[in-house]
Amino acid sequence: MVPATVPRVRRTAQNTQYTYNLTRHIHTVQTYPVLSPQGATILIYGHENGLTIVWRGGRKFKPEVVKEAGRGPTAKQNGKPPADAVMIIDSDEEDAAPAGKGGLFVDQPQFEEDLDEDAPYPEITQTLDLEFGIPVFHLAALPLTPCTAEDAAWGGADILKDRMVFAASCATREVFLITLPLVPPSPLSKARAELQESLLAGKVGNGKWGETMTLLAGQIKGSDSLAMTLIRPKTVSERNKSNERSRSESRASPRVVVAAHSPEGSGALRLWDVPLEDSSKTGRRIEPFQTEFLPKPLTSVSFNPTHSTQLLCNASPDAVRIYDYALASMPPDDLTEGPFPSQGSWLISFYPPFARPSPSRKPILAASWIAHGRAIFVLLADGQWGIWDIDGVSPQGPALFGRPGSGIRGDALTEFSVTGYVEGTSPLRNPASQRSSGGGSDFVPMTPHSRRDALTASHVPERLSSVKGGILVTPLPASTTTAADESVALWIGSAEHVFVIPGVLKFWDAQIRKGVGGGVNLFSGAQPTRMVRLSDLSVGLMGERCTGVGAIVRFEENGGAGPSTNEGLPVELLVCGEARVVIVRESETVVGTRIGGVMGRRKRLSERAKENSAIVVYPRPEQPSSVAYNLSVGPRRKLSRPTTDGAFDESSTTGIAAQAQTEQRPLQLPSRPRTGFSFADSLNAAADVEQQDEEDERDVEVEMLDIMEIDRELDALDNGRGRGRKKVIFDS
Repeated sequence: MVPATVPRVRRTAQNTQYTYNLTRHIHTVQTYPVLSPQGATILIYGHENGLTIVWRGGRKFKPEVVKEAGRGPTAKQNGKPPADAVMIIDSDEEDAAPAGKGGLFVDQPQFEEDLDEDAPYPEITQTLDLEFGIPVFHLAALPLTPCTAEDAAWGGADILKDRMVFAASCATREVFLITLPLVPPSPLSKARAELQESLLAGKVGNGKWGETMTLLAGQIKGSDSLAMTLIRPKTVSERNKSNERSRSESRASPRVVVAAHSPEGSGALRLWDVPLEDSSKTGRRIEPFQTEFLPKPLTSVSFNPTHSTQLLCNASPDAVRIYDYALASMPPDDLTEGPFPSQGSWLISFYPPFARPSPSRKPILAASWIAHGRAIFVLLADGQWGIWDIDGVSPQGPALFGRPGSGIRGDALTEFSVTGYVEGTSPLRNPASQRSSGGGSDFVPMTPHSRRDALTASHVPERLSSVKGGILVTPLPASTTTAADESVALWIGSAEHVFVIPGVLKFWDAQIRKGVGGGVNLFSGAQPTRMVRLSDLSVGLMGERCTGVGAIVRFEENGGAGPSTNEGLPVELLVCGEARVVIVRESETVVGTRIGGVMGRRKRLSERAKENSAIVVYPRPEQPSSVAYNLSVGPRRKLSRPTTDGAFDESSTTGIAAQAQTEQRPLQLPSRPRTGFSFADSLNAAADVEQQDEEDERDVEVEMLDIMEIDRELDALDNGRGRGRKKVIFDS
């Protein structure tokens, strides 16, 4: 089943949300870092029966190809076929099997020459279902910087220009390495008769879509986490012991290393070495070259994008550790086969803070490489985030004896370079404030000491172990005007706490300057220096819980490789629900899209909106602009007029006279007011006179925008306090 190609669009004051309703329960979503040749973004999501590949955006198929595919596989074409038509090559003999049964289908997709610039959003070009027959829980792609297909030859792997390479782990113990063409299949390819004759014809591994599948064996239970990386040829050939093996390994380059963790016993980490040339053969079975048995299970694993042999392992809540599978933990063994040792080494461990007043550490929700593998961004279960500087890449520069080196400090507790708390997560750190007054099911003793112990017991890490969250780091392509940076998306708890850091290096520098009195606000600074919170995502998910986030780099609208230069976030955030996917995009066509200020045109309510209002009040056009009443309780002077004209201003005599005529009876008031509350006699008359409002009705939107601008100016003045020179005058 494929998702709905037309999303439900919802615009808010901050972003635009595109909700795609799926027909199956989804478990994971992965954005492939390489664009297809026609400029489409490739999304892969795993569901209960396999996985689905979605091509979003780019050039569309030609209308005549789509129309021909809609006629069905048995339709015949009249006249002479065009020169660029899709060809179905059958057997060379005339008496061969009919087309679709024994012939070979050659898919030649035909696309339009230009992009559809009038489209309001990137449309789904094509979808493809790969049926596994079992659920797919985890997906992994190569840690590449998003680029076009022409620039995808990373480490000499030319296969990446034509095919996508990713790994998938199923609900059972199987782990597969799959390759598939980057070009989406044409509508004629999906309308083949051989695919309609059998339900199992399109199953993954049959090669109907040009895919190949390699089985990575050796596991007893299903995987909890999955990661993969690409090894350069020279790294592989240096460890071979014979010239023949070195030549054979160099010819088999490049290679892919896949790492998977399974909860076998107390945890097992396995790594497979797969040559990409051999992966083109379907049905191969490869055993792991390393198996590391762990004292505790891992939460997640990820490869270093720069040092491809280093693996980041999240062993929550104890520590975050780095494992190097190419560095032997013992002297080399002559019996070791292959380019890698039989057992790697653990390089370093990073310890999170303690959950006070408990002696246990805070659970680690997620940890990921940043700064191109030279630092680690970590998110804790109580809402705290931090950055561990490994290679001393802090924007402030190395502070250890003035020499370049590691910025890591601490033994039992690793000190963060910068740290802070996610907005809106204070209830995780102070649960006593959220205790309901009607909770009578829990017995709390009334003695002071026992009550203090009962309240303290809710701070144990077991309460934080149920909190879910994640981190996704997306490298941003470098351009002629900006340096290469990374965007970080993180979520904790639910869709109400989803945040995006547009540029992590600029954000890091801003937090350092804030610590030394720079006056940078975390949530109201400039765009690259603050953490942006995405609001109203629960409406797009329509009540479903958030299960993960993804990111899509916003390339230029003309299909170029550089990042988008329009306002907003450099990425589109992909929020994954249970059966829905919401793509969130910052747009400059709505109010409030430019971060750091409220921008856009201020529009008044249209006449159509006024007609649809529930209550509409219009002032009387004949009513005067103002009416004055004399409500004084003091006695009148002798020169005061005893008539009713003295109670009103002369400018309002015309309006009162008009009102008196409509009532057909003049208003009679006492000529000489009594002392005390004599003004009460004229209150009824004053209440009957309606006052005319201003020429235009109140525009609530404009007033709210003015209030927001005033608040922003006050915040800017408050942030600037303490900086610059101050003139102080002392009076003698």
